[in-house]
Amino acid sequence: MRNSDYVDLSSDDEETGVSNSVSPALISRQFWKAGHYKVAHRQGHRAGTENQQNHMRIHPMFLHSNATSHKWAFGGIAELLDNAVDEIQNGATFVSIDRSYTPSDGKPALLIHDDGGGMDPGAIRRCMSFGFTDKKSKFTVGQYGNGFKTSSMRLGADALVFSRHRSLTQSVGLLSYTFLTQMRYDQILVPMVDYVLNSSSRTYQPLMPHGKQQFSSNLTMMLQWSPYSTEEELLKQFDDIGPHGTKIVIYNLWLNDDGDMELDFNSDPEDIRINDEKTSQESKPIFYHHVANQFQFSLRVYASILYWRLPTYFKIILRGRDVQHYNIALDLKFHEIIKYRPQGNLKSELTADIGFLKEAPHVNINGFCIYHRNRLILPFWRALKNSSNIGRGVVGVLEANFMQPTHNKQDFERTPLFQKLEDRLRQMASEYWRLHCELIGYPKPSKNPRIELDHQESPSSRTRNCLYQPEPLNHGSQNESSGASMNAVGFLEDSEVTTLEVSSGLLGKSTDIHKIRNQGGLMLKRKNIDPPASLHHANRHMGSYTEQPDSAVDSEKMCLVQANKNLRSLLSEKEKMVDDLNLKAQQLGMERESLMIEFTQMLLEAKLLEGNSVDFF
Repeated sequence: MRNSDYVDLSSDDEETGVSNSVSPALISRQFWKAGHYKVAHRQGHRAGTENQQNHMRIHPMFLHSNATSHKWAFGGIAELLDNAVDEIQNGATFVSIDRSYTPSDGKPALLIHDDGGGMDPGAIRRCMSFGFTDKKSKFTVGQYGNGFKTSSMRLGADALVFSRHRSLTQSVGLLSYTFLTQMRYDQILVPMVDYVLNSSSRTYQPLMPHGKQQFSSNLTMMLQWSPYSTEEELLKQFDDIGPHGTKIVIYNLWLNDDGDMELDFNSDPEDIRINDEKTSQESKPIFYHHVANQFQFSLRVYASILYWRLPTYFKIILRGRDVQHYNIALDLKFHEIIKYRPQGNLKSELTADIGFLKEAPHVNINGFCIYHRNRLILPFWRALKNSSNIGRGVVGVLEANFMQPTHNKQDFERTPLFQKLEDRLRQMASEYWRLHCELIGYPKPSKNPRIELDHQESPSSRTRNCLYQPEPLNHGSQNESSGASMNAVGFLEDSEVTTLEVSSGLLGKSTDIHKIRNQGGLMLKRKNIDPPASLHHANRHMGSYTEQPDSAVDSEKMCLVQANKNLRSLLSEKEKMVDDLNLKAQQLGMERESLMIEFTQMLLEAKLLEGNSVDFF
């Protein structure tokens, strides 16, 4: 992005689109009522020009409407945590979330700080703009170049960004809804100032590529509309950043409909909670304390499940105390693994962990935690939406990287592929419950019930583990019926059918086959079958089957489940070790780059002091 492509504050009112006669415009302190204000003497939809070319302008009201994509305040905080986690590849070891107070009025502010690589003057301008991103890796959470704007404006009316880069520059940017509305601007203007390290004095000096007047104008407006009244007080915010990193201060935090602050800093000194006690008290006591409920109100609980995997050296610090990472899959009992290949996507294979919560059957919770690129998108998405006990306590965890999340990262795009995944997850939960419900005290169903799905299920979402036995048709000879049966089975095998593999080998005992037309034009009737039970009965009569007592089978199964859990835990530890080593290698590379920069600075200082020529390699 060229320097002329971003919008800096200018003292020319005509160019910035503000009326010469300005009276303050008050905005509501409640987020959902703060999206409307009047612009004095609006000059129509006058397009800006640059080099005789028209370009779009964005009205300040878009900051608010853009932020409404986050219905939930924690969704905004999660976006800011994503930016810090993406900095792990640049050497970040922590992200800290805390409460601070603005020196101007002593009101609470939200502070988020990481020790990543920081942003240089060009990068911070891309961060403050819409749709620009430097994240090209398929492993980063951020994708759209919109997260900072939506999240910061969802949490508060104003945000200050302090960033120090390894290139020995530091920058400050102000994104202020209050400033724009009170001044009644009809386009978004972002005051920004930059500084560069002076090698001789070892202090940061103003960087003024567009002249002193523009730098002074930006700094004046920044001091007027930020909590810091002097440049010295503003730059003091860099003291705890270190050699590189980023700090975000969000102030003028929004209020809820009752006039209370949305973020509750007082109920728990080690947590940040959603100020919604009425909803919390209505929950059942045993359910209220479970993570499936607490993540809605507690940032500490939500942050503990927000990422599926994190390097052991990277810490999320909330109000001075580390957040303990919680992997739901490792805390399931009677744990199994199911592999699923999405229809039409032969390169992707989804692995779902499924089991009972350790509290089952005492908590009426079921659903799947669905991640994308290591980030939780849908927490405890309910697979079985019925009032009976079917599915009680069944929880699954999976990472669906082949799906596309919405811009607020709180849902997936409702594509046909995602609807097929939803249907398959409902089927997984139903099958798991039917086969294992007796392990938590429920009687095993005497007859396998028909799987009820919210959406019509296609034959492609069935599994090959089922033994398809078409019912013979009344017309035609016996050979014709046999041929029709073979053609029908062959048709199912050739189509894109999902694959199911379970550690215990128990899933897929029964299925419900849709009507399928074979190549000869015949129609197979829908029929419930139970092949494994039939084989079980046949083997018993053939004398090749030895029935074992239920206690022996259960004991053997428990041993296998425990062994599987131990192996998965060991594998997870090894994967973490590999991730840690790779990230440490990246960090060492960044440190080497930093040392090279410092070495270059030392050579420059030596050249200035001694006047000798220096060769650079």
